[in-house]
Amino acid sequence: MRGSFASCLKPLAALSALSLAAAAWAAPAKIGMLEIKDAPATAPSPMAWLSGEEKPTLLTLVNAIEGVAKRADLSGIMIRLKDAALSQTDVQELGEAIKKAQAAGKKVHIFSESYGQTDLALAAYADEVLLQSGGPISLPGVHMEQMFLADTLQWVGLKADMVQVGDYKGASETMARNAPSPQWEQNLSQLLDSLYANLRSGIKAGRKLSDQQLDDAMKEAWMADGDAAVRLKLVDRTIDLANLSDELETTYSDGVSWDNNLIKKGTSKFDAANPFAMLAMLSKKPDHTPKGPTIAVLHIEGAIIDGDSSGGGLFGGEGSVGSRTIRRAIEEILEHDEIEGVVVRIDSPGGSATASEVIWQGLRRLAEEKQVWASVGSMAASGGYYCAVGTDKIYVNPSSIVGSIGVVGGKISMAGLYDKVKVRVFSQSRGPAGGMFRSTTDWTPDEVAMVRKKMTETYDQFTKRVTTGRQGIDLAKTAEGRLFTGDKALGLKMADAIGGLDTTIESLAKELDMGDYDVMHYPGPKGFDEIIEEMFGQFAAAPGVGSKGPSRLTQELLGTMRDVVGEDAWPSIRANLQGLMQLRTEPVLLMDPGVIVVR
Repeated sequence: MRGSFASCLKPLAALSALSLAAAAWAAPAKIGMLEIKDAPATAPSPMAWLSGEEKPTLLTLVNAIEGVAKRADLSGIMIRLKDAALSQTDVQELGEAIKKAQAAGKKVHIFSESYGQTDLALAAYADEVLLQSGGPISLPGVHMEQMFLADTLQWVGLKADMVQVGDYKGASETMARNAPSPQWEQNLSQLLDSLYANLRSGIKAGRKLSDQQLDDAMKEAWMADGDAAVRLKLVDRTIDLANLSDELETTYSDGVSWDNNLIKKGTSKFDAANPFAMLAMLSKKPDHTPKGPTIAVLHIEGAIIDGDSSGGGLFGGEGSVGSRTIRRAIEEILEHDEIEGVVVRIDSPGGSATASEVIWQGLRRLAEEKQVWASVGSMAASGGYYCAVGTDKIYVNPSSIVGSIGVVGGKISMAGLYDKVKVRVFSQSRGPAGGMFRSTTDWTPDEVAMVRKKMTETYDQFTKRVTTGRQGIDLAKTAEGRLFTGDKALGLKMADAIGGLDTTIESLAKELDMGDYDVMHYPGPKGFDEIIEEMFGQFAAAPGVGSKGPSRLTQELLGTMRDVVGEDAWPSIRANLQGLMQLRTEPVLLMDPGVIVVR
């Protein structure tokens, strides 16, 4: 009897196992959902340790996509673009992460209500590109503008008295000329050719289009609807967002479920119900100590200035990176043996020559103790490239802009403006160069010679740093202010490898034979008191003394200028104005000109 009962159980057990297997087989495919909104942050927020909330960085997004490749429970990833403002180098770094997910057998889908140029460039990496029904696309090409303000300055009574070393430098031309020099026009033209070629090559490869097919598509797709986008093979199909899950059944026949937690969200340390606990938290300093094997990421992003890093300042926009702040961060890194390697993330048009040299010296000091590599984001030009050659190895994205090995200097003569507003200036000076920076007249020929001599010395030092750091580089092909995209820089020995920040970190870890490791960002997070001081300190003043902030008239003038030139042009103008402000105290700059790329 016992044997008979057991024999009955065997087919039941087998049937049960088959039923479980069938149920597992019919389970919906789990898809990771990743939203990319606006422009990704370049580095973690200095207050993220306290608030628990922060805008995702580019590295965070890259890691989220690559994380899908390592998860057996995920069949794919849906990347939803929500008014994304990606640069071409952002696209290239995200694209490399998408390739890793695809290599692991994961499907990559992209959805957007509309697609701009860089959106389409990112979408070309995906397995499936979905467009909201009724949504538009735009792929017009690359357009570059530079504004020349010499006539404008003359109209208001100002004159930019500028000197540059390097025929292709161009940084002074925005303020000193009303049209580009032949050399600067040639420099911009070849740079534009490279940027355009990089844009096209990615879309052609991803969407399997020939040159002729892409040419034909772009003629119509400067502005096109969904039906045209599908016909031109720039997207795969149009859908309504509300039906997204149902639409994916064409790929995943058993339906889909969603994982919306590809990026881990932090938790706030504030206890809103306990004001004393809140005050205690605000008085604490953030813990920024390595706990094990670590690679540090040192951020050099923004215009390079002497002293401490700062916020957007008078003209708003991105902040500046100060040599003193970077040197403090370097010394902090040197204190920790747990930090085995350092990646210097550079996204800078340059700035102060002395600050660039101070940072270079700090990087070489760091390289005596640890491996130091560079990762270039959108740009490492002029002073930014000066810093890059202080590292042992340079990684670039194909569309990173590097070079601008040259020097610019000058001052603003305000005599015409004084006449217009009836200001009479009486000036006196003592010493052989006491009146060098008088505001009333241009430099004399002797003074120009003095400035050029100093600039030539700076240029010689710059090129010496380059040839020391980049063995075998040919300055005849790379110096005098020339600019190159990353893919061209490789063949000119200006860089060593193609890859974004994530690739640079992984490659350095492999070089150092590191297994599990942490990544820490420097300069580190800031205490609440530091944030408050930066935000309000510049406006604090004793009663009756006045504010250090810009006057209401200055604010109105800047606002008017911004309205006149438009939001697309303002970043370029702002960068040049910031450079001019530096010329008040420092006559020689390693500054790259501002260029506007209209997408």
